[in-house]
Amino acid sequence: MPEVIFAGPAGRLEGRYQPSKEKNAPIAMVLHPHPQFGGTMNNKIVYDLFYMFQKRGFTTLRFNFRSIGRSQGQFDHGDGELSDAAAALDWVQSLHPDSKHCWIAGYSFGSWIGMQLLMRRPEIEGFISVSPQPNLYDFSFLAPCPSSGLIIHGTDDRVSTPKDVQPLVDKLHTQKHITITQRQIEGANHFYTNHHDELIESCSEYLDRRLNGELTQPKPKRIR
Repeated sequence: MPEVIFAGPAGRLEGRYQPSKEKNAPIAMVLHPHPQFGGTMNNKIVYDLFYMFQKRGFTTLRFNFRSIGRSQGQFDHGDGELSDAAAALDWVQSLHPDSKHCWIAGYSFGSWIGMQLLMRRPEIEGFISVSPQPNLYDFSFLAPCPSSGLIIHGTDDRVSTPKDVQPLVDKLHTQKHITITQRQIEGANHFYTNHHDELIESCSEYLDRRLNGELTQPKPKRIR
């Protein structure tokens, strides 16, 4: 798996990149948790989501947001990190111009950044949002959410409790032309202690069903 350095808005960004053997394979990008609370691209959940996509033939990328590892810049409270994610997607798309579709997966802080990127990029056709935190971050930009996806979280999460997440899910369920799938991991906390394998299995089962044409619905094409 090649280590890569590419240009970001605040300097270089460090990543791990695995190209698919197929020229037109979809791209998947996985975004890590909060940079100021130990989040890096080597977080185990991020690492295993990366390989989940890679095993299914995606061109995959994970990277460190600014200020983490060898990535340059300073933490920017989400604005700069969203710019980092956009630059990362631009970079991998420049290497794979025949890839027409993309998936975005994010964990915790990374899910907030990923869903903002989703609103800006019409080629993103699916998302996996692990433990989003609508109690800490504003998700009102999802109006409407343009793509179907999975929201997955633990019933024992004390960082973002189920009652914090449910209004976001309920709001998205009312939107037309998308299907939002919600999964709750019984007994799991925000870090999926003792529930990691169950989390990855649930995400994998969802992705396989989506790749089979399930859990989504036709929707009008967006204009770039």
